[in-house]
Amino acid sequence: MHDIAFYYDPISPYAYLAFERLPEALMGHSVCVRYKPVLFAALLKANGQLGPAEIPAKRDWTYRQVGWLAQHHGVPLDLPAAHPFNPLALLRLGLATATDDAPGETNRYVTGQLFHHVWRGGQSATDAARLGALQALLQDHMVQRHKPWPDAQWPDSEAVKQRLRANTDEALALGLFGVPTLVVNGHSFWGLDALPMLRAYLDGDAWFASGAWDAAARLPVGVRRT
Repeated sequence: MHDIAFYYDPISPYAYLAFERLPEALMGHSVCVRYKPVLFAALLKANGQLGPAEIPAKRDWTYRQVGWLAQHHGVPLDLPAAHPFNPLALLRLGLATATDDAPGETNRYVTGQLFHHVWRGGQSATDAARLGALQALLQDHMVQRHKPWPDAQWPDSEAVKQRLRANTDEALALGLFGVPTLVVNGHSFWGLDALPMLRAYLDGDAWFASGAWDAAARLPVGVRRT
């Protein structure tokens, strides 16, 4: 069985599309997928990068491309009322459902609810009433699983905030710079378009044993911008 960590932030449409396409990419393989929310903005800051939505022309292209990719792959996608937005409330809601044996993980149902909140229906991702309805849905999910939800303020507790910090620090320690990133056996696969590469790795593609993976990291830098 392959253990796969799926690092994501629901602010990313590519992470949403990868989430929806992942079952097909993994079909036929025995896997355990661990969904791990991280703060994408923190990865960008640590690596000195702007997000796609922070560069005007790239922002327009991103929304056009994900719209096309969604219809190409048959995945429902509606742009939210405004983007980018602050995803902290969503990330904390998700991690409020994590259990003591996996405090940094959201199950596939919860992960899907976070993505659908943003990328289906074309509504505001930060609307208080919608966030309240999502919290009620997730609380009911926990009740059905016989798991505690201490109180209404639990998602804003220091314990939940620490779960998000720990996940983000873990991603940075692994050298991750964007979402979605899927990590398996020390190999990191970034982006929706990396799913075929991940599939090839799981299928035993000889390229991965050829030394080409490690050789890519040894290429000398020819020039640096100043």
